[in-house]
Amino acid sequence: MERTVGTIVRGLRTPIIMQGDDIPSIAVDAVLKASEAEGFPIFDKDVLAVTESVVARAQGNYAGIDAIAKDIHAKFGDDTVGVIFPILSRNRFAICLRGIAKGAKRIVLMFSYPSDEVGNNLVDINVLDVKGVNPWTDVLTEKEFRDYFGYNKHTFTGVDYIEYYKSIAEEYDVECEIIFSNDPKTILNYTKSVLACDIHTRARTKRILKENGGEKIYGLEDILTASIDGSGYNDEYGLLGSNKATENSIKLFPRDCQPIVERIQEMLFEKTGKKVEVMVYGDGAFKDPVGKIWELADPVVSPGYTSGLEGTPNEIKLKYIADNNFAHLKGEELKKAISEYIKNKETDLKGKMETQGTTPRRLTDLIGSLCDLTSGSGDKGTPIIYIQGYFDNYTK
Repeated sequence: MERTVGTIVRGLRTPIIMQGDDIPSIAVDAVLKASEAEGFPIFDKDVLAVTESVVARAQGNYAGIDAIAKDIHAKFGDDTVGVIFPILSRNRFAICLRGIAKGAKRIVLMFSYPSDEVGNNLVDINVLDVKGVNPWTDVLTEKEFRDYFGYNKHTFTGVDYIEYYKSIAEEYDVECEIIFSNDPKTILNYTKSVLACDIHTRARTKRILKENGGEKIYGLEDILTASIDGSGYNDEYGLLGSNKATENSIKLFPRDCQPIVERIQEMLFEKTGKKVEVMVYGDGAFKDPVGKIWELADPVVSPGYTSGLEGTPNEIKLKYIADNNFAHLKGEELKKAISEYIKNKETDLKGKMETQGTTPRRLTDLIGSLCDLTSGSGDKGTPIIYIQGYFDNYTK
């Protein structure tokens, strides 16, 4: 029978994963059980993806705010700390801020506006136009911001993040001055000791600060790069990619993911004779069209993946060649012509018109986004995603 289904994505259920659990064994067992229960075979170039959250849980990669505070104080001493460009998130940043505040004597908290780096709004950009405020040049104090825009709560969370973040600092009797600017250099008028809290723009922010007189310049990726009094850590990403665990602790982004994905691939090959590609995935790389929020609050979509997931897709646009190359054909003749075209396509189609409209993104970002949308972040209970047919095309 002719094949009628292309890519298939399955969310696989596992037991609740706890510290010390063997992720490779759990992942392989989940796939083999699902294969038997659902009656699907394992193929070469299938993709098995494990969410970063359970990898970090199994590693026990947790840290309390005391560990964060100790590292902050070791780096900044009693200096006033400029905490700039934080994202607006109870899950992602609020607990980090508790640790930062506990380790600092005084904070100047500088928000970007009208939104944070990933699209969470402090104020509607249209209101800036009405008020005549230019976010690229205008620096606002807290009072000026309130006078212009009042008190606004986040569309989805119902939180006034200015008030919320300031209250966190004040819980620890830390003076917290609030300012608003999109220019990193602004903070240097207040202090030369700065913690850059942006994610994807952090390298540029730190460069600008250092080039313009900053003295103690760190990013979230520089905090908890080593264990503090037995805490978890991430030697590459520090606090980036961390999530709230409890009111006083965080789960960090997992570390040493490469040996894990390679071990899973090896175990599956031993048991099935098939070479399955494997990745650890976190946030997907996509944007909500309504809330304007970009999902990717992790430093990368995938902190570890096997070699078969390297690179970008090399695909032609079916409708383009159907409308341009073979517009005179129909039915089986059209199908045969397109199939032959795909079979004989160049190994590198970059820049070719036949590819226009395809998605020129890395495979790990595309597949990671697919996995994140499948598993979600709630109670589905499917931390392992199994994908079949992703690398197939019309000829398969």
